[in-house]
Order: sequence, then structure tokens, then C-alpha cells
Amino acid sequence: MGNSGVYISQMIRLLKAFCLATIFSTPAQADGEPADEFDYYVLSLSWTPSWCELEGDARNSTQCDAGQGFGFTLHGLWPQYEAGWPSYCRTVQPDPTRSQNEAMADIMGTSGLAWYQWKKHGRCAGMSSQEYYQTAREAYTNVTRPEVLRNLPRKMSLPPAVIEAAFLELNEGIEPDGLTVTCKSGMIQEVRVCLTKELNPRICGADVIRDCQYAADMAPMR
Repeated sequence: MGNSGVYISQMIRLLKAFCLATIFSTPAQADGEPADEFDYYVLSLSWTPSWCELEGDARNSTQCDAGQGFGFTLHGLWPQYEAGWPSYCRTVQPDPTRSQNEAMADIMGTSGLAWYQWKKHGRCAGMSSQEYYQTAREAYTNVTRPEVLRNLPRKMSLPPAVIEAAFLELNEGIEPDGLTVTCKSGMIQEVRVCLTKELNPRICGADVIRDCQYAADMAPMR
């Protein structure tokens, strides 16, 4: 084999090594996986003022109407792998009825979000839609949301560390690495709390712990 052949072989080996390293360093995310194959939950709490500023007002969402009083609403309860997460799973469970979706609007803001979260995440939980919604409501209720934040002016900006500290103070059992604050466009976006399948606090996987520190920080949308 000439020098060119040796060079090509070396490049192929390097390329294979790079591809393998990329595969194992990237969180596994899959669509259409079987239901009930996950390790823990991520409870995602959306900060309504930021969502309304970035999206809701443009959609004329009733969640953003004056006097609604929403603070941290339930974005979703997400089945999670230790690295990555399943979505749009295969399940034999029937989809929720319109009335079931509407019944979740009091904590999710809209019935449309409830339906979307069931399709993308709820089907992966391996339970009926009624059981999933009940579990999501229980998880949401179990986490105390700082009341003082609800009364802040809509345009007010707070450092992520302040939000995290407020949640940790009110929720015994949640560790700093069991909770993360995400941002979008320089605003607080969500608080994400990691829970066992029994809804007990636990440490988050490495791909979930991503506290925002700078105005440009972005978190994966789900």
C-alpha cells in the first residue's frame, strides 16, 4: 500500500472514532419507542409571563388574559431516560377525550397543551390518559411553587439562581442537582424538577441539569 493508501486508512479510522464518540456523547432521543420504558420523570413548570411575552400574546391565548393569575403552570410530565427521552411512543391506550383535556386547563393554561403533551410524552408513560393526567396533576401539586413570584410585575426579570433558591427553600427533599432553571431569549422559561416513577425527588441526569446563566442561554423545547 502506498503513502496515499496509508493516509486514507488513517483518515477512515479517525472518522469512525469520531462518529462513535459523537454517538455516545449525544443524549439518546427517540421517536416511536414502546411505552413504559423509561427511568424517571421530569416535571416541567412553565413561567407564564415569559411564555406570554414570547408566544402567548401573539396567539391571543386566553392564558395571557389580564386577571388570569397564572404563575408557574404545568408544561408537562415527561418520561425520561438517564440520557435522553422517548417521545410519540407506541401504546394501545386510547387518546383522552376533549373533556379530559379541558379538565387540565386549570393547571396547564389550555386544553391544547394537555393534548399535545399526551401525544408526545404521555403515551410513553405506559398508562391510560386518565391515569397520566392524574399523575401529572399529583406531581404538580406536590411541588410547592413560590407564591411571591406570582405577584411580581410581568416585565420584571430575576436571576435564575433566585428562582432556584426559592423552590429549594420551599421543597424539602429536592436537591440542587434535582432541579434546573431554563431560559429563553434572556427570560426565565421553565423550572424542571426530576422525580422518580413514584414522584419522589431525585437527582437529574446530566443532560437535564442545564441551569441558564446568560441571556443567550437556550434549552431544548419539548
